[in-house]
Amino acid sequence: MYRIEEPIYFYLLTIIPVIIVIFLLVLWWKKSTQRKFSNPNLLQKLAPNYSTFKPVLKLVMLLLGITFLIISLVNPKMGTKLKTVKREGVDVVFALDVSKSMLAEDIAPNRLEKSKQIISKIIDKLGSDRVGIIVYAGNSYPLLPITTDHGAANMFLQNANPDMVSSQGTAISEALDLAKTFYNNDEQTNRFLIIISDGEDHQEETKQVAQNLTNEGVKIYTIGVGTENGGPIPIRVNNAMVGYKKDNKGKTVITKRNSEVLQGIADISDGKYINGNVTENPVKIISEIIANAEKNEFETKQFSDYKDQFQWFLALGLLFLIIDIFLFDKKTKWLRKVDLFNEEKNKK
Repeated sequence: MYRIEEPIYFYLLTIIPVIIVIFLLVLWWKKSTQRKFSNPNLLQKLAPNYSTFKPVLKLVMLLLGITFLIISLVNPKMGTKLKTVKREGVDVVFALDVSKSMLAEDIAPNRLEKSKQIISKIIDKLGSDRVGIIVYAGNSYPLLPITTDHGAANMFLQNANPDMVSSQGTAISEALDLAKTFYNNDEQTNRFLIIISDGEDHQEETKQVAQNLTNEGVKIYTIGVGTENGGPIPIRVNNAMVGYKKDNKGKTVITKRNSEVLQGIADISDGKYINGNVTENPVKIISEIIANAEKNEFETKQFSDYKDQFQWFLALGLLFLIIDIFLFDKKTKWLRKVDLFNEEKNKK
């Protein structure tokens, strides 16, 4: 594993294109000035040892030297040991509905993006708690196994979309079944499952599966997104909307939030149903519930003993700058005999 100590110095890399532009401008100025005094053939005779390749090579050495010096300022560090760290927290698994109905725009920007905002803000408020993410539609998919890496959780969350699942629909029972495999700490007494959906579930066994999961000690909370009036499901091609989803009769499909399904699941598990149309509402409630829950101690592995690696890049940077200093614009004698770049041939 590696860590960047001073990433702000990466902005200095913008000097590279500036140097290249200056080099090209100076080269153009030299060529145009030379043409005013003599023709190319005469210049070849006046300066037979001048190399057209060496200035470019010197520029490459200079740019490499500057690049490595900038990286040395950034000071990348490498983790050399993997150690076990004890933490206290709870296990929180998010089950995100990514069915096509979640693309409805009855709440801004749409149901799916609103759900991502809610999950992301809850994760940001967690302490040492472990998180996992499931996405589901007609079937379920483990987006992120349970982990303490909240940064990775937010990164994977942003990529969630309906194309991740092979079949469409809203099968909450599929997500409930998959959630059972996420809680891998048998000593953990507080396990939370947060379901975020518009509630368009048509499976009769969902409540029974929720009951089985509750019997195993999992507390289920549901968050509903969408409006009671509903909205159409947009169809997009290359991010451009081309119309709305229609049924077999050619009528535009209107998808509505089904709060009763989500409320029923929450009631079975002694959890709570929360209206998610206002982001701060579920974020505040869920964060407080998790913060007040009894924390269990668990072990996790992480890299430690990060050591500075700037000296390697500093040495490389200085090496390339030294090479640049000792490179001259004239042709090297042995290179001239080899004529590696066909410079002598191009004269004739």
